[in-house]
Amino acid sequence: MKHLIIFSFYLIGGQVLFAQQDSLFVARDTTNLERIIVVAERKLSNYRQEKTLSSIDVFLEKSNKVTMIKRGNYAWEPAMNNMTSDRLNVTIDGMQIFGACTDKMDPITSYVDVSNLEQATINSGQEGTENGHCIGGGIDLQISQSKFNGSGLKTNADLGYETNGNYRIAGLDFEYSGSKFYIATDGIFRKSDNYIAGGNEEVRYSQFQKYNISLQGGYKLSNNHTLETNIIYDKATDVGYPALPMDVSLAEAFIASASHRYKNESTFIKSLETKLYLNTITHIMDDSKRPDVPIRMDMPGWSDTYGFYTKARVKANNHNISANLNGYYNRSLAEMTMFSNNPNEPDMFMYTWPDVRTLYSGIYVKDRIAISERETVSANIRFGYHKNRIANEVGLNSLRIFYPDLQDTQTRFLKSVSADYGFKNQNIDASIGLGYGERAPSVSEGYGFFLFNSFDRYDYIGNPNLKNEKALEFNARTNHKFNTFSLGLETSFFHISDYIIGEINPSISPMTIGANGVRVYDALNYANIFNIYLNSNIALTKTIGFNSSIGYNHGSGSNKKNLPLIKPFSYLAEVNYNKPKFNAALQLEGNGNQSKYSPFYGENETPAYAILNVNFGNIVYFKTTNVIFKYGIENILDTNYSTFADWNNIPRQGRNFYINTSIKFL
Repeated sequence: MKHLIIFSFYLIGGQVLFAQQDSLFVARDTTNLERIIVVAERKLSNYRQEKTLSSIDVFLEKSNKVTMIKRGNYAWEPAMNNMTSDRLNVTIDGMQIFGACTDKMDPITSYVDVSNLEQATINSGQEGTENGHCIGGGIDLQISQSKFNGSGLKTNADLGYETNGNYRIAGLDFEYSGSKFYIATDGIFRKSDNYIAGGNEEVRYSQFQKYNISLQGGYKLSNNHTLETNIIYDKATDVGYPALPMDVSLAEAFIASASHRYKNESTFIKSLETKLYLNTITHIMDDSKRPDVPIRMDMPGWSDTYGFYTKARVKANNHNISANLNGYYNRSLAEMTMFSNNPNEPDMFMYTWPDVRTLYSGIYVKDRIAISERETVSANIRFGYHKNRIANEVGLNSLRIFYPDLQDTQTRFLKSVSADYGFKNQNIDASIGLGYGERAPSVSEGYGFFLFNSFDRYDYIGNPNLKNEKALEFNARTNHKFNTFSLGLETSFFHISDYIIGEINPSISPMTIGANGVRVYDALNYANIFNIYLNSNIALTKTIGFNSSIGYNHGSGSNKKNLPLIKPFSYLAEVNYNKPKFNAALQLEGNGNQSKYSPFYGENETPAYAILNVNFGNIVYFKTTNVIFKYGIENILDTNYSTFADWNNIPRQGRNFYINTSIKFL
């Protein structure tokens, strides 16, 4: 009954607020419920790209389903459907990559940039299992595709500046394309000082510096066969995290792949792609720039992954079948050294990740069946074999303090399946779906050793005996068009069994000075998460439109307590103006009061907030160049605020003037 009342409220509100869909495709009609966020295209018509040189984090946050958890001004952690990254499958061009930080300070999204990506594909729940198992959904950051277009040499340059934090951005890329060969390289540099919150409050330790370089090449063997290779090198230094007790002196990634592609629309197998890849990540936390700490610590971590996949697409009659056979081998190792302030006492060392080796192989199959011109039925299934092995004897024996019978190897079998029905005509686009999925515990959940969580100030210990987490999912969406007005509704409900979360164990003493105690990862019998968004769009004229979105989310566990990091009531309203060479938009966005917070899990109440933003865009055509300008003001009223997703309530940026310039040399 409660959800029915809420739904009725949104339905009425949407008629007034002209909602805006979280258009995963950044286009004019934002109620079109696509699953793609365009990243690389520097198009003036993409008016939701307030800043064309935004980080990947800002692009992803445009989606209703995605929230970015902020621990500082850099490397935000993606969450989807109010589930954090442990429950998601985040990949780069289908490649599995795992962060090397026990505190989630290096999400996968931090190791790529807009300079080498074309788009981000977002799939909710079990629709996101193409590249691996998940509960909340999948995000695939896709590298630019083949460029055998014979266009010759092209060059682009990007420059950006923001007043808040003295933030500087510079990028340059070159591409040569022939009929049988192409090569492309690009680089981007970002540097920011401490940013200023509303009311002229400096947020200390929020600085960062990074650069990202990529090289891509391809050779066409024939009209149907191509070979391609890609290398990405990303390095961030001097990264501050104001919400955490430690900063990062180095976050470095090397990502490489080689692939073969076959395409032929006239054969039974329409496309076939096989890729081999490797990536290695080094992440070093330290507190050397913090003036007052009870004890100095160094916390380096390493993650190495080697993998492959083979993807195929087959079309026969009314069946459109896609399949993915994939596998990977990952090594995750992290350690901590505590340096004694007393020269007569020895330093303390321990493994926080005990060199966990993960071997995975699985297969995914999806069939999309066209019942008629208007109706489709889709079904997908994934099976996977998952094996963990603790390779470090010292780390294994440390965990045996709490689990005396612990074996060094754990094997699991994972399953997921989903199906949906879709209907589409000129005025209606709707679907309804069901799904079931499983995931294995993450390295931290299964094998972490005294990992300090500054959110609730508890040390966490992994539990290798955890069961697979399992989720039943229901989702529905509908989009109706009425001449110049569109109204869209989307909702999802997850019933998650064996929900993994930390539970207090008073019999264990904490390792971290000042910690409230120790939590050991355990599982609630179940947890429920409900999400609903109402979105609409109205075009008053050919150039002026109004859009808005309102959303409600709820999460609770079998222990009758609210789940942490659940988004409160949220809204977005926008008026936009679009001409071929100029556009502008005024936005109002905010959240309601976070009344259903979770003090049991260290959360406090976040007040309501609302901010105003304005952005403009111009394009200027010259004989040999095109120049695109995007400029505007964020947080016009200089509001001091934080959101539910800001770790330890660190305030967001205050007023910020910015300009992005993209120069295309023709």
